[in-house]
Amino acid sequence: MENLYINRELSLLEFHKRVLAQALDPDVPLLERLRFLCITCTNLDEFFEIRVAGLKQRIELGARAQGPEKLLAKDVFDTLHVEVAELVRQQYELLNKVMFPELTKAGVRFVQSQEWNKEQREWLGEYFDEQVVPVLTPLTFDPSRPFPRILNKSLNFIVRLHGRDAFGRQRHRGMVQAPRSLPRIIKLPEYLSKSGEDHFVFLSSIIRVHVDRLFPGLEVDGCYQFRVTRNSDLYIDDEEVSDLVRALEGQLEASRYGAAVRLEIGHQCPEDLQEFLLDHFNLQEFDMYLVEGPVNLNRLSTICSIEGHPDLQYQPFAQGLPEELLGDEDIFTVLSQKNVLLHHPYQSFVPVIDFIATAAKDPDVLAIKQTLYRTGADSPIIDHLVTAARSGKEVTVVIELMARFDEAANIAMANRLQEAGAHVVYGLVGFKTHAKMLLVVRRESGSLVRYVHLGTGNYHHATTNVYTDYGYLSSGKPLGEDVHKLFLQLTSLTQAEGMTRMLASPFSLFDALMDKIRREIENAKAGKNARIIAKINSLNEQQLIDALYEASQAGVKIDLIVRGICSLRPGVKGLSENIHVRSIVGRFLEHSRVYYFLNDGEEEFYCSSADWMERNMFRRNESCFEIRQKAMKDKLRRHLELYLADNCQAWVLNGDGSYERLAPGKHERISAQETFLEDLTTPV
Repeated sequence: MENLYINRELSLLEFHKRVLAQALDPDVPLLERLRFLCITCTNLDEFFEIRVAGLKQRIELGARAQGPEKLLAKDVFDTLHVEVAELVRQQYELLNKVMFPELTKAGVRFVQSQEWNKEQREWLGEYFDEQVVPVLTPLTFDPSRPFPRILNKSLNFIVRLHGRDAFGRQRHRGMVQAPRSLPRIIKLPEYLSKSGEDHFVFLSSIIRVHVDRLFPGLEVDGCYQFRVTRNSDLYIDDEEVSDLVRALEGQLEASRYGAAVRLEIGHQCPEDLQEFLLDHFNLQEFDMYLVEGPVNLNRLSTICSIEGHPDLQYQPFAQGLPEELLGDEDIFTVLSQKNVLLHHPYQSFVPVIDFIATAAKDPDVLAIKQTLYRTGADSPIIDHLVTAARSGKEVTVVIELMARFDEAANIAMANRLQEAGAHVVYGLVGFKTHAKMLLVVRRESGSLVRYVHLGTGNYHHATTNVYTDYGYLSSGKPLGEDVHKLFLQLTSLTQAEGMTRMLASPFSLFDALMDKIRREIENAKAGKNARIIAKINSLNEQQLIDALYEASQAGVKIDLIVRGICSLRPGVKGLSENIHVRSIVGRFLEHSRVYYFLNDGEEEFYCSSADWMERNMFRRNESCFEIRQKAMKDKLRRHLELYLADNCQAWVLNGDGSYERLAPGKHERISAQETFLEDLTTPV
């Protein structure tokens, strides 16, 4: 094989295709299919904002081939363009030929402008005049009034005009920018809908139909929606920055108007207006996507949770609790006797929030330390940390400001905590703090006891309902000491040494993983059973991939459950015959990271915040903790085996980089996510 590695961008696009397949799946409830369709839109947005933007920059700079696969950026971009164009075509074909008709049958109707009856037209006209016009600013432009700046991913309309304005000047084009304060989908009153049905109208349709009211005295000869996607990657020079918050705020503002990388336009837009927009944004024809429908499919996500259509949605469930937390004992009493392993979203995240709430109010708690990467704008965790700080406890929060697309929220969160008296430490520029750790120091019988929570996912109460993750609660002394050392590393920037229960990037995790892979290689060469299982989100670190290739050739059985990017080629003769890679894509986003090593029968299990990517190994602060209790190891083993047996939501990676979806066929139907739902939750 010419290339031993799969390109990162091409592999990521394959993941987006797997998500779209969920929207195409007739066995998925209809509104959930629509949600998956919306997710593919937001995924593509970020893909263009970050990955495609980076490729275009490298092309412009004439950069050499990069990455382990050594492909030129131009070659990758050309391949991506063809693949993305086909994906977009499938999106809109699904929307128009399947989603809209099926939703209409189910009583959820998007009423097209040509279908409006007299009463609807009158109501929408009044809505436009009273609710829309006051916040719109119609524009025309000429050399003295240039084309306005267009905000990243905003909804806009290019308007063809004829005639002279009030000042006697000929006008040919105008523009309307839809403020973000306006809802993109409007629900019609019940009296304007059929009985028992929900009727909706797109804001874009309302503006298009009534746009002539915005340009009185001029003839409107067409109104077409468009959206521009811009380079949104942030760059902070760690050699020059003196005030991270100020530098980041400046970058956030600039990113709203970064270089254009994609132009989406309504498919009926005439060629001359297409060319006008392409020229203005300095884009080429291959950067343009003509779409037959809303230019931002994600606006449809607002109806995915509408009430009154339970048959179109996933069955709700009540999250369970582990047996250890079912009694009346407080969390400190429980953890003083046993450790707790939580499996989200099947088991509730509430115990973690309650742990922080209890610590905030407990007079015996002296200090709380926590890392925060993403938490959400209305996080109860922040409320509890504020309460703790105001009550005089030592609260230290390590906040990663540069959590992509959450930067502004994290700055606001940091300011609030500082105002309450908490010690706020920002992640080190160039080394994101991605670790998920919480440490509570409590005085008990004259001694100080450390309680910890470690996780594979973020402290975000909303995403814990849809992301699969593990959380670990413990008062174990060695583990508490390790977490204490890691917090010292994050705050004082001194290296944590002598840890016995944890591994951490950027200092010890990579070397430890390489040593464990080599140990499996030696065991295989000695004729012993050798096995590696890793459940991660992404894999592209070349040295780890090469080590896995070597392990495969030595006879180590390797199973990789990689949700997204995977640059390793499995099943290649003479290279990776003993490596199997699968991706699980289902109702929940697979986010947990678990590493398993057979170790000649002395099995090792680790949970971690880190994927097997170069950035996670060398440019991030990551945490990895060992699970030693037999019952918990047995549980994790069962979970991994269930993922490897899944034949409903599993996709198998081929050596050429393509994926094939498994199907039960005549075999027993096995779905890991459905099994967890049945075992750990209660239907509502």
